[in-house]
Amino acid sequence: MLLISTSERTGGGAIAANRLLHALLANGVEARMLVRDRQTSDPAVSAVGSLWPKVKERLRLMWLLRTSLKHTWGYDLMSDGIDIFSTREYQEADIVHLHWVNQGMLSAEQVKRMVSSGKKVFWTLHDEWPYMGFGHYHSDAMRHRTLSQARRMTIQQQLSSRQIHFIGCSEWITRRAREAMPLSQVTHINNCIPTSLFHPLAMSEAREALSLPKDGRIVLFCAQNINDERKGLRYLEEALRQLPSVTPLIIGRGGLSLPPERMPLAYAAADVFVTPSLEDNLPNTIAESLSCGTPCVAFRVGGIPEMIAHLETGYLAEPRNAADLARGISHVLSHPECRSAAARSALTLFSPEKIAQEHLSLYLKDLS
Repeated sequence: MLLISTSERTGGGAIAANRLLHALLANGVEARMLVRDRQTSDPAVSAVGSLWPKVKERLRLMWLLRTSLKHTWGYDLMSDGIDIFSTREYQEADIVHLHWVNQGMLSAEQVKRMVSSGKKVFWTLHDEWPYMGFGHYHSDAMRHRTLSQARRMTIQQQLSSRQIHFIGCSEWITRRAREAMPLSQVTHINNCIPTSLFHPLAMSEAREALSLPKDGRIVLFCAQNINDERKGLRYLEEALRQLPSVTPLIIGRGGLSLPPERMPLAYAAADVFVTPSLEDNLPNTIAESLSCGTPCVAFRVGGIPEMIAHLETGYLAEPRNAADLARGISHVLSHPECRSAAARSALTLFSPEKIAQEHLSLYLKDLS
């Protein structure tokens, strides 16, 4: 089988796809991953194509939205893509599993051709684009409502969505997809977290390894781009002003840079992980933090309430309410038992073996 992603490990969708690849391999499945942006020498991952389709698609978006490049990142046309059909990886695959394939990786016409070829096609919903057809989340689509509605109708016609089995990695996005595509098959399966990397570590050792203060309370926030408005950093900053005794640790573009393999140390070093996202599906960061035994505080949005057990493994604050976010941080700091509860819940929700078997069962069911 073949997993397809724009990137090997840049962005939440790519990271989740790569983790699923290795979970499947560990469970005896013959699988490969095809990407445009390859970042490692992993023999199970192959690169294809160039950035040219992405450039063409971005230029079309700039013209369509009458805007600059930096204001196009919440949108995709899926108008241009890389020719993957001549690759050995694609030709040998009986199952094709799409992940995040925007920004010039695949076009809608190519997906239609893929379905028409007779291959079994699955598509994990890492965001809302596959049924929105323009914006990656509802708020993006609403900024250009008329255009989004027209694009959605066009994309749904091209994708032949009845013949694609969609996988929602949260119950929230699964419900949204079923409402938007009532004739399509949509199954819920969580993303997995590699427990060999993300597991509880001693806080004192983690802080020493990262040269962080041994004493005091540390609040962790991380995101690919901390200045992405959707990630809600300004609400955390406002909450922290109400908690002057805590120390923030902010990781991501625009903050502290830390290699991915050292992120478990950051989670273990923190007393609490906070992700004040305004929209989100099933954030890898929350799953990673819980797996490391670090409780999480977040707004009650998207798929996040499925991940955090309120007052047990963390705290679910009212959206856009910095004062409630501060209350959540205070609650976790005063309830150390949340740490062991967090680690236990992660084993149930995000086990690689469990998630791999759920995918394998779904593949086999569709092949039969």
